[in-house]
Amino acid sequence: MNGKPSAVPWLTLVGAMALAQSSTANSENWYPYTVDVWTTPFDMSSARDVMQYQPVEKASKAWDICVSFPHLKDAYWTAVNYGVVDEAKRAGVEMQLVEAGGYTNLNTQLSQIEDCVASGADAVIVGAISYDGLNNLVKNIAQSGVPVIDIVNGMSSPDISAKSLVSFGEMGAKIGQYLAERHQNDKEKVKVGWFPGPPGAGWVEAGNKGFQSAVEGSNIDVVETKYGDTGKEVQLKLVEDTLEAHPDLDYIVGTAVTAEAATSLLRARGLTDQIGVLSYYFTPGVYQGIKRNLIVAAPTDSAVIQGRVAIDQAIRILEGKPYTKHVGPQLYVIDDTNINSFDRNSSLAPANFKPTFTVKPQ
Repeated sequence: MNGKPSAVPWLTLVGAMALAQSSTANSENWYPYTVDVWTTPFDMSSARDVMQYQPVEKASKAWDICVSFPHLKDAYWTAVNYGVVDEAKRAGVEMQLVEAGGYTNLNTQLSQIEDCVASGADAVIVGAISYDGLNNLVKNIAQSGVPVIDIVNGMSSPDISAKSLVSFGEMGAKIGQYLAERHQNDKEKVKVGWFPGPPGAGWVEAGNKGFQSAVEGSNIDVVETKYGDTGKEVQLKLVEDTLEAHPDLDYIVGTAVTAEAATSLLRARGLTDQIGVLSYYFTPGVYQGIKRNLIVAAPTDSAVIQGRVAIDQAIRILEGKPYTKHVGPQLYVIDDTNINSFDRNSSLAPANFKPTFTVKPQ
């Protein structure tokens, strides 16, 4: 590393309103991209500037970047995978990815990251299983001179170098507000089953808080809140149990995996027209569900872009270039009014993309 890089000046402030994104987000033309930059990095409640993100054209050398994900069991993480893979290829760096197999496997993630660093990784990008559980490891890694970038899920560690993520509290709030406004004139309460995801994960706790706050005082009655791993079988069982306990349910709201599992179950039981489904993040299954009128809506956090930004942050830190410490794409809700016009390539991996674990510079 070439000393401590400065933050932000290479970005151009564009004011309070986001500019329209490019219609495509492929490797050579995904940027500039409208993002939020937290004025107090790592403080999710701080004010933000709206800026245009511009990555380096090429890395000065083939840095070895290790990427650690909780799992690759759903299409959301496949989208982030595509972002880090395609950006590593574009910038000319080496990338190795490990995945822990699920949110119950914190020790696996810790050992995988340790192995990455021991094998010579120059930087580590982490989608954390636990908000607090990686802090000691991150401290040790940072003290050894290896920067750690927090991607998507969030960590409480003060020793990370950068964050490429959005507020999942706002993601939950976005869909909560959407639902509350949809029924603001109803005379009767609307009964909702809420499935925020794996207990203990930072993004889940934030998403739950945001959703619950958004619907408080509205016509939305959250009759059941059920946590669980984002595997389809786990979420399907949670939805089944909730339907048994609350046969008069009006909506199922939760993770993308919950939404995808729920649409199949409701269709099998002939309940598609009786119970609405919403997700608080975006995947190909949610995309198809909205197009087919099986899912009402979902906010997108442009998962592909988060992956791209994290790779660029790592390169900039390693090369001593100016970088933004805390970046997140702007959030917006997708429903039947904009499903055919939004920037699909910023949120979803291409249909032919398969999980990829290594990138070697050409």
